[in-house]
Amino acid sequence: MAHTPWGELPVDDAHVHFFSHRFYSGLAQQRRVASAEALGPLLNWEIPPENPAALAARWVAELDRFGLSRACLIASVPGDEASVAAAVAAHPNRFFGYFMLDPLQPDALDRLKAAAASPNLHCVCLFPAMHRYSITDARVRPVLDVASEHYLAVFIHCGALSVGVRTKLGLPCPFDLRYSNPLDLHPVALQFPQIRFVVPHFGAGLFREALMLADLCPNVWLDTSSSNRWMTYESLDFRSVFRRAIDVVGTGRLLFGTDSSFFPRGWQASILEQQATALYELGLSKKQAEQILGRNLQQLHQPRTAERTRTLEPTNAK
Repeated sequence: MAHTPWGELPVDDAHVHFFSHRFYSGLAQQRRVASAEALGPLLNWEIPPENPAALAARWVAELDRFGLSRACLIASVPGDEASVAAAVAAHPNRFFGYFMLDPLQPDALDRLKAAAASPNLHCVCLFPAMHRYSITDARVRPVLDVASEHYLAVFIHCGALSVGVRTKLGLPCPFDLRYSNPLDLHPVALQFPQIRFVVPHFGAGLFREALMLADLCPNVWLDTSSSNRWMTYESLDFRSVFRRAIDVVGTGRLLFGTDSSFFPRGWQASILEQQATALYELGLSKKQAEQILGRNLQQLHQPRTAERTRTLEPTNAK
């Protein structure tokens, strides 16, 4: 249980980046240094061991330290789904597995089908601005077909996009924000009503558009993660953002998240404190707080977890 203004509550984090050894190895190649470990002094961060289970254990210790029940681990580079799957396999009751996919890559569909067959992966993450495609592109349709068939949630990054580790290493961020409008998801969400879509960071600067989308599409959820610096674009604070979101979406489709990522910083407890304080000051009941801070995440993945349970159950011979 985590400490909140309502007392001790179960809290799940819907947005934690799993910066695996493979993730750092890819950055090392781009930065042209000898190894992932060589990035440690440049970043002043800890580089994890090659075994993802060791990093998973570090995150479990963080969850235990702050009284969290569960977290979503996001593979933060395409092709790293095995790292997250291994982490979830080691601690299946503490994590949900998320993985990044670039639908334009020739092996994307094969990777997705393999991920869909894993009981340890629950959500595919798409970054249209990063990989420079529209969510309505015909090449995305097969991805959505597989997600729909296998009850995978679909996380779609919209709005402003920055990758702090790339900036810190002096690496380019050639993202195309023309593909970041949440409203582009509207026809897709209507076409795939079985898929539960997640738009992180309240739309990351396109808050109005994210609210419109979620209002029109009951299968769209918003996550609250990060410090949400985009609020300065619209002169908003946490209380006004939450008030507007709850007025439009209610408390049943908001997912608490922090956007935590690297060590030694670890889990960002200050974000829980800021957001829980805002919700408490708005007068939310304990039951409503429990929804946003944890229960909604369990509900989001219930179709996938239930389907995996049915698939794995032994059949009785007649």
